[in-house]
Amino acid sequence: VQLQASGGGLVQAGGSLRLSCVDGGHTFSWNGMGWFRQSPGKEREAVAAISWSGGSTYYADSVKGRFTISRDNAKNTLYLQLNSLKPEDTAVYYCARSRDSSGYLKANEYNYWGQGTLVTVSS
Repeated sequence: VQLQASGGGLVQAGGSLRLSCVDGGHTFSWNGMGWFRQSPGKEREAVAAISWSGGSTYYADSVKGRFTISRDNAKNTLYLQLNSLKPEDTAVYYCARSRDSSGYLKANEYNYWGQGTLVTVSS
């Protein structure tokens, strides 16, 4: 498994979590990365994306101002800080590696996916 996501769990509304994604591949620092999520009965949706250097970040409107994507290329690790969580944020969160150095809010721009980590927000 090249992408290993972790950090999910059960949290009350208004709480915070930090997700991590370790990339076991050899090209992490060259590639854009993204976080996606999928709730039961819903399509997978983009949450946030980041360029290879971290210099450019992108967010879905639903999470702007609450979530922060970041990366540590020395550790081959991608992060997603989730603050002010809402019950509608409940989903399995997936990390993904994009086809090139940019980050995208489109799933078809990614060719490697992690296994997902479950975030449950109680009201």
